[in-house]
Amino acid sequence: MTESKVWTEQGFVANDPWQIVEFQDELPEGDVIVPLEAFVALSDEQRHGVGLEPGRNTRRIGVLISPDDEPETIADMLGQIALVAIDFPKFSDGRGFSHAAMLREQLGYGGEIRAVGDVLIDQIPLMRRVGFDSFSVKSATTLKRLEEGRPGGISLHYQPTAKDAQAGQGYSWRRRSA
Repeated sequence: MTESKVWTEQGFVANDPWQIVEFQDELPEGDVIVPLEAFVALSDEQRHGVGLEPGRNTRRIGVLISPDDEPETIADMLGQIALVAIDFPKFSDGRGFSHAAMLREQLGYGGEIRAVGDVLIDQIPLMRRVGFDSFSVKSATTLKRLEEGRPGGISLHYQPTAKDAQAGQGYSWRRRSA
């Protein structure tokens, strides 16, 4: 199985510090992504990194949103969340697109949104339009295309989205991708 790599518009991320964990009694060291239900159950001290070893007084905590989760659950906590990872357990489940759009457009989340799971090359341009910033990619074909600098997509769109685009020439309702 191919190892997962994190990709952004700037290229692949070397030494990505984030790890997805199942919350037990104690969080491991480092930057962690926990399931939404576990994040809500964390104490304020755990969310803010209190009690970590000397020399490391902060920890970044991210939230993993599954297709069945409701992002509104954490609306009042978004300021405490460094990264929201949205799970795509299979490529045909598009609920993650709606979750990202809701986080950006309705809840005003300005932090990093990462797609994890079954992320394919055909989805990345559309994911970028609804607000995703980074992508944890396992697919060999997708990795190859991204390494070649070919993320795909189209340059003209008929509707605005979470990601700003310039109006196209000739029609005020057309938008160009950056």
